[in-house]
Amino acid sequence: MKIDGQQITYLQSPADQSGQADPEVIFIHGNSSSARTWLPVMRGDFGRRFRCVALDLPGHGQSEPARDQADYSLPGYAAVLTRFVQELRASEAIIVGWSLGGQIVMEAAPELPDAGGFVIFGAPPVASPAQMAEAFLPHPAMAALFSAQVSESEARLAAESFTAPGSPLDISEFVSDILTTDGAARIGLGASAGAGRFADEIAIVSALRQPLAILQGADEQLVNHDYLRKLTIPSLWRKEVQLIPGAGHAPHQEAPQQFAALLTEFIGDLGRKQ
Repeated sequence: MKIDGQQITYLQSPADQSGQADPEVIFIHGNSSSARTWLPVMRGDFGRRFRCVALDLPGHGQSEPARDQADYSLPGYAAVLTRFVQELRASEAIIVGWSLGGQIVMEAAPELPDAGGFVIFGAPPVASPAQMAEAFLPHPAMAALFSAQVSESEARLAAESFTAPGSPLDISEFVSDILTTDGAARIGLGASAGAGRFADEIAIVSALRQPLAILQGADEQLVNHDYLRKLTIPSLWRKEVQLIPGAGHAPHQEAPQQFAALLTEFIGDLGRKQ
């Protein structure tokens, strides 16, 4: 797909290719990841039941690098997401974002007024750069995720931070995606976020008309659960953060069946409210 002349690649679930399933679910991956991170969910029962689409952000996966370095920012990525939704004619889709993808979802939410609902995880809403120190836990892997050049050992450390401590999950795909991501994307994202070039996410989620589900691995290494619990979000699904036992920052990979079950329940609740 071409968006403003830039090639954006994406994956589709079996249900999407058959054209028989509804509603649509659009997945947005995290920093230095790619669309393939969603395959454990998309290739299972969830992907056969619902129409799923997962894009590669600019500079990630198989998508082209951004033509303007300023697009390596939350506003830049959010613009790509909104155009992607428009190109798919999927204005009523459920939008799911992991980590950076969750931050992109919040940034884009005001431009997606017809979306059926939003799901974020590994993405604590913040209003300013100062809040990031409270919202995220200190971890040595974080530096690599905002560096132009990343060694294989640094990529492995970062990938290990995505899982619960001691997780048996094969992290080789995480490592590969980190190493192949355009380093300028990490630099641009870090610089823009540090300069406060993003929307007030707390104000956005506080004003949402659509339901917002926040899912978290119970053994998260990067996000502060206590910070999340202090937030007041009127549209929060089930009125609390949903924890997935035995999973860390990437429950869609570590516990795809439990993750998909929660998504299915969220979509079911949306249908009952219509």
